[in-house]
Amino acid sequence: MEDIFRIGVITRPHGLKGEVKVYPTTDDVNRFKSLKKCFIRTKKADIHVEKKSCKFFKNMVILSFKEFDNINDVEVFKNCDLYVTREEAVPLEEDEYYISDVIGAEVYNENGKRLGEIKDVIQTGANDVFVVRMEDEKELLLPVINDCILEINSDEKKVVARLMKGMLD
Repeated sequence: MEDIFRIGVITRPHGLKGEVKVYPTTDDVNRFKSLKKCFIRTKKADIHVEKKSCKFFKNMVILSFKEFDNINDVEVFKNCDLYVTREEAVPLEEDEYYISDVIGAEVYNENGKRLGEIKDVIQTGANDVFVVRMEDEKELLLPVINDCILEINSDEKKVVARLMKGMLD
């Protein structure tokens, strides 16, 4: 299981007081409101920071950190990724999962036959779709809906699916 999650990419400084514009890579941009601690991954090191303020502008998040108060301090973070630890991540609701926890999961049909391994998750807006690499190297697309996905056990990296008519044709 991944212990860190990327929540955004710092695109550039904003203003003169050390704020940065962040392109969010999380599915819930409101998570930035409750963000307390995170870290900036640079080429040399991870810089741990505490959020001071958060505001939204168009499709971007504007953050300031307690550790920086000048544009010169944050210019070096342009194009750096912003991460949180699992402890700082937004708690999951029932029937939710972190995408990184299902990548690599073994997928079985409801009769226990192994179908393959999840290689990717496509987020469509309506529902996620698991991209499963099967034994014959073909890809199977499984919509993450109750009729199709019967169980997701991220601890065991196991997914049980019901194949709908025509999925393997």
